[in-house]
Amino acid sequence: MSAIYDRVVKCLECVRAKTDFVPKVALVLGSGLGDYGNEIQVEAIVDYHDIEGFPVSTVPGHSGRFIFGYVEDVPVVCMQGRVHYYEGYAMEDVVLPVRLMKLMGAEVFFVTNAAGGANEVFNAGDFMMITDQISQFVPSPLAGPNPDEFGTRFPDMSEIYNKDLRVLLREAADELNITLYEGTYLQTSGPNFETPAEVRFFRSVGADAVGMSTAVETIAANHMGMKICGITFISNPAAGLSKNPLTHEEVQEAANEASKRFKKLVTVAIRKIGKQL
Repeated sequence: MSAIYDRVVKCLECVRAKTDFVPKVALVLGSGLGDYGNEIQVEAIVDYHDIEGFPVSTVPGHSGRFIFGYVEDVPVVCMQGRVHYYEGYAMEDVVLPVRLMKLMGAEVFFVTNAAGGANEVFNAGDFMMITDQISQFVPSPLAGPNPDEFGTRFPDMSEIYNKDLRVLLREAADELNITLYEGTYLQTSGPNFETPAEVRFFRSVGADAVGMSTAVETIAANHMGMKICGITFISNPAAGLSKNPLTHEEVQEAANEASKRFKKLVTVAIRKIGKQL
């Protein structure tokens, strides 16, 4: 076994010592969904601190635990608090949780986040289904020795966000009468917000939303053969499109205001996804 794979297996052993729950959907709870895990039918909770060798989130508002349970009848594991590259972790640490959830049994990786809207049509409070991504401004999580147990050395990236799952997200939004935009997500390293010139540049290369997570996680999930879908919450216009300076508090406040709609959208989407598993 490779050292990276061996590390994830040891994390899995720690989790299995606490629960044998097998999820089908792995859900990353971004800003605005932080307390979503408290609303599902909870079967088990595992704190990140109790998993040997597991990276722990240091960002305010990120609890730092796995919640296992059911969204209606669909078995899920919710990642309540993610790890970011800007916290000083190596990329191996940033994507370890995704790899671990795959080894737990998850077939679908459902990622959510909050990001700035680079597309001028977006307003704070909008939702964007991610259809593609740009990750060239952060190191690839697949750099270095390839863990063959996870996937091939050179994985195809032509369809990261599964077309069939995107149809289901669209159906969920239509059912709830929620406007769901579509677009490309771009990840930066953070933790500083982008400059207006950078936002103009990102927009010129096709970015609709800019954030500090997600792209590297989905690369790792795609590498392992997971089916992926994602929704970005537009928490604010990106720099240069807003009259006010950007703050983390602004992101949290906007996310909290939209959280009820976000939770409903995720619940209906998971229900539809579960029927396809």
